[in-house]
Amino acid sequence: MNQRELMLSGKIYDPNDPELLELRIKAHKLSFEYNATPETEMKKRQEIMEELIGELGENVYLQGPIQFDYGCFTSIGERTYANFNLTILDTCPVKIGNDVFIGPNVSILTPMHPLRWQDRNTYYREDGVLTDKEYGKPVTIGDNVWIAGNVTICGGVTIGNGSVIGAGSVVIKDIPSDCLAAGNPCQVIRKITEHDA
Repeated sequence: MNQRELMLSGKIYDPNDPELLELRIKAHKLSFEYNATPETEMKKRQEIMEELIGELGENVYLQGPIQFDYGCFTSIGERTYANFNLTILDTCPVKIGNDVFIGPNVSILTPMHPLRWQDRNTYYREDGVLTDKEYGKPVTIGDNVWIAGNVTICGGVTIGNGSVIGAGSVVIKDIPSDCLAAGNPCQVIRKITEHDA
């Protein structure tokens, strides 16, 4: 397996691999261009999103500013909206469904590092390049989910269809469908029913 394949499969990989560096630089440049483009220039912003994001549904609106680590490993479904300051670090696949509402200052973070500093700290490769050991875990967000402001979603998490994640939550484990969940760590509070507004 090459370093890209190792990364996407959740295995330890070298983030300073030349192919991965090139992909990150491209995504950072496109994120910068998107953020510098006024929202009135809808056609240009759409073109940037189409080049940046791996799979992009129709009528997606990202308010901006945005920051993607790779972008090409993210898929966003139709009619999804994200408010200010969306950050997606997609070292593993990030899948966002249709009709998802994302509040301001939301971070979706797939990268992981070894817990032991002896395995985590930077080191020099044989070719003299300073690097470290990383791995990742994917994130899946179902259809019709609302993620309120200042939420952090960590790697390895699946959020089920129709669920709501309360403001300021840190999501470190799966949330089932049709639930209201909140807190740090995020926990299910109750099911959402037809009696809810």
